[in-house]
Amino acid sequence: MTTLAVKLISDKRKLYAWASALALITIFYNIAEGLVSVLFGLEDGSMSLFSFGLDSFVEVVSGIGIWHMVRRIKQEGAEKPDRFEQHALRITGTAFFVLTAGLILTSVVEIYRGHKPENTFWGIVISIISILSMGLLLRAKGKVGRTLNSSAILADAACSRACLQLSIVLLIASAGYKLTGIGGLDSIGAFVIGGFCYREGKEAFAKARAGSFTCSCEEGCPSHGRKKS
Repeated sequence: MTTLAVKLISDKRKLYAWASALALITIFYNIAEGLVSVLFGLEDGSMSLFSFGLDSFVEVVSGIGIWHMVRRIKQEGAEKPDRFEQHALRITGTAFFVLTAGLILTSVVEIYRGHKPENTFWGIVISIISILSMGLLLRAKGKVGRTLNSSAILADAACSRACLQLSIVLLIASAGYKLTGIGGLDSIGAFVIGGFCYREGKEAFAKARAGSFTCSCEEGCPSHGRKKS
């Protein structure tokens, strides 16, 4: 084996180790984010922050499946999901659909009741932190995924992009209420997050059926169209 070949194998192993570390960072970040968001969401009566926290918990299940797959690819080189990973995708999809139904129903009821949160300060703080964190993770995962030409790692980057979009929704809802005092904005934010949950649930089941972590969407995913980093 030539020196160049040995170096390429070594570089590839380092990249997969970095991809595995990024997946783990995402898992633990989502756990922390979910706990803080649910806690402050309940305390402040902010539906959008509470629903954002629940979404983070569901993302943990998906993240574990991707982390497991990245580790397995590093050892075996196979990108097709095994039974554990497909099961994780189905659990994720089911959880997202249940969350969608709960959020949309609750949002409609709260809009009708004229619910107003006590405060949305923490929603603003958490959303800004999440936007910065997910932006960095998205960039790092996209770079590693493109270098390795790995659909699994690019799918992980797509999950970070979805989290980034949810964070923007939370920021708009929280800052909007803070500036205007219109309570419906918080409930509308939760409603929109519910819509995102439906999309992510549908995507999870599509991946489980296809036996691939590759995104089925045509735009907005790192593995399709323009490469966003």
